[in-house]
Amino acid sequence: MAPGGDELGTRARAVRSVALLASFFLVIAGTAAPAADEFRTPAISAVRVDWRAALDQLRSEIDTRPAGVPAFTLTRRYRLPTSDPRSMPALLQLNAVTAPIFTGIGRSPVPVLLPFDTAAFLDARSNGAPASLSLSRYQADFRAADMFDAGPAGYSAVFSLEPGAGDGMPQRTFARPVEVQITGSILIYDIDDPFGGKGEPVKALSVQFPDLRRFIREGFVRYAFTRFGVPYVVSIQCLDSTPRARRLACREAYPVAERFLKALHVAGGLPMRPRTDLSAVISGRPAERSPDFTYRPSGDIIANSGLRKQGGRADLIAYSQIRFPLERPIAFVHSQEFRGRRSSDKPPDELAGAKTSYPWRDNFCEARSFSVGQCPGGFGHQGEDVRPAPCPANTEGAERCDPKQQPLVAVRDGVIIRAPKQQAVTLQVNTSTEHIRFRYMHMNPAALDADGVLNGRSVDEGEKIGVVSNYLDHPNGTSRHLHFDVQVFTRDGWIWVNPYVTLISAYERLIRGRGREIGPQVAAAPTVAHALPEDAASHSTTESGDN
Repeated sequence: MAPGGDELGTRARAVRSVALLASFFLVIAGTAAPAADEFRTPAISAVRVDWRAALDQLRSEIDTRPAGVPAFTLTRRYRLPTSDPRSMPALLQLNAVTAPIFTGIGRSPVPVLLPFDTAAFLDARSNGAPASLSLSRYQADFRAADMFDAGPAGYSAVFSLEPGAGDGMPQRTFARPVEVQITGSILIYDIDDPFGGKGEPVKALSVQFPDLRRFIREGFVRYAFTRFGVPYVVSIQCLDSTPRARRLACREAYPVAERFLKALHVAGGLPMRPRTDLSAVISGRPAERSPDFTYRPSGDIIANSGLRKQGGRADLIAYSQIRFPLERPIAFVHSQEFRGRRSSDKPPDELAGAKTSYPWRDNFCEARSFSVGQCPGGFGHQGEDVRPAPCPANTEGAERCDPKQQPLVAVRDGVIIRAPKQQAVTLQVNTSTEHIRFRYMHMNPAALDADGVLNGRSVDEGEKIGVVSNYLDHPNGTSRHLHFDVQVFTRDGWIWVNPYVTLISAYERLIRGRGREIGPQVAAAPTVAHALPEDAASHSTTESGDN
């Protein structure tokens, strides 16, 4: 060995050790800037629940009908920690009453507020009321819940008010049931939200909800408030426009939402161990490189395709470790509205508008009339368009490819949010570390109905839930592709975030190879062939399950 070799080797090992240690702390802290092609996980805050306050509210609600309500054990057992369900036996008793109506309500780690008057329900039963009485009798005339889901992150529910239902309600033009959603969550996604925290007070509800904010955002009127330290949001999908028979105007939604809010009672939930905040860290990706998969950077949308020719917005967060939504590769993320122009100095796979070739290209902030707070100017596409590869020529046998039957699968274990006749399916994930929604659009409503892909159905990751199709308001309403989007829960409710990086990392796991990011491309102004209507009404009145 050359003189000094041992010293050099020791020094090299020391340098490697320092580098490894620095990488370790980079991953743990998640605060240093990652490399250009690295992705991060989302930062999530966990709230502290004031269960004593929830118990006090339950006591006051039960006291309104003391004669007909069984003796709830309202005294807290102080020898047990607050996180022990046995410390508050009244909540165990309450869940036993409401669980037959709202399945799994005791799984919620936050107090479940619903328009359900438990005291009146128990009073009626003790006085001999038949069990066949409609639940709307105890729900301020809202019919039985269309969907209820409770789990480690919190709960969500959907209720409807039929036209003409509800004493004292003003007449309205909209001729369909109005769907009202509520979510309470112990987890809050810490996203950069330029429009967050805004709103106006509602004078009629100021006593019951001192911090209530009302605002119209991303196609919904929302009422956000905090109770027991927990953020809750009540929302109704609507248009800030003139009332029409087939389109709910937000001004018609106001009295429905306020009736819902006035009827909220503690209906269940149980204390659980306090959660800790989740810091952003570098997201895991395959080490081996894919020989062909390439993608353009997040936020690099086709030139001039954004609102008023603005660009996109870079977002390097992989919001969840999902299974890719198409059952099989190969797939392509490209614009379905904007066509790039062929350039003689670039090969086919470098064309800006090619829809069945690499590289992928972000289209989250393409110009639409849909409100998207994460895009410059506040408007965009809400999600990404994904197109499966064309069927190969001369495919035969059991592996025959049918271009009209390319399966879509659940990206995670979750619960379906979808009413009959809708062409979109929302999958909600509710775990101890995630409260997130994934929406699939443009599927055949009749096929979804026949397959039972409806509110409340639980599905497993990888389970088939539909096929890539071309429905909008009718068959052939758009090109054959999947519109896929992601929503996370914030203090403003469910907010659309860019799924581009989430899809890239999911695709890399599917093909077992890491893609290569190629630089942004400056292209000529594209021509536009609109696949979606410019009027957001067509979109917002045919979809539900997102707020």
